[in-house]
Amino acid sequence: MSIADIKKNVEQKMQKSVDSFKNELAKIRTGRAHPGILDQVQVEYYGSMVPISQVANVTLLDARTISVQPWEKGLGAKIEKAIRESDLGLNPSTQGDLIRVPMPPLTEERRRDLTKVVKGAGEDAKVAVRNLRRDANEQAKKLQKDKLITEDDERRSQDEIQKLTDKTIAEIDKLVQAKETEILAV
Repeated sequence: MSIADIKKNVEQKMQKSVDSFKNELAKIRTGRAHPGILDQVQVEYYGSMVPISQVANVTLLDARTISVQPWEKGLGAKIEKAIRESDLGLNPSTQGDLIRVPMPPLTEERRRDLTKVVKGAGEDAKVAVRNLRRDANEQAKKLQKDKLITEDDERRSQDEIQKLTDKTIAEIDKLVQAKETEILAV
């Protein structure tokens, strides 16, 4: 393994951490509706649990309402029950084949709680990135210890990995800031 391999590997892992953090942020709901909110809700379908998006068409009716159109007739009640029992605090209503999921407005207290959740998730993502930095630096030190690279190369690789870490953490901070602004916007 070379320094280039270590850098490439840590860069990919850091990007995966950022992508995972973006997915985490998508699950935190703001006052606006978006179909991704229901991605983690599972419904029973022929004995196995599957995401709603695999058994129904999930779209937006307007800025505050998600519509869920089941592909099979008997699934409506199961989907409605799954949404109601999820920890999202949503109260769906069925109209024929269509399930409407109105988004309740957020209270000021709930908005503050959500910003704390966002900050906590951001910190977790930063810790993951820092752990990746530490692992990459240890790999470089091992290469230097095994006399496969020089001390200067090892020092240079640490500097490059630190720059990559700083860039990734700045990206995470930007995502946290954007989500907080989105949540606090009334």
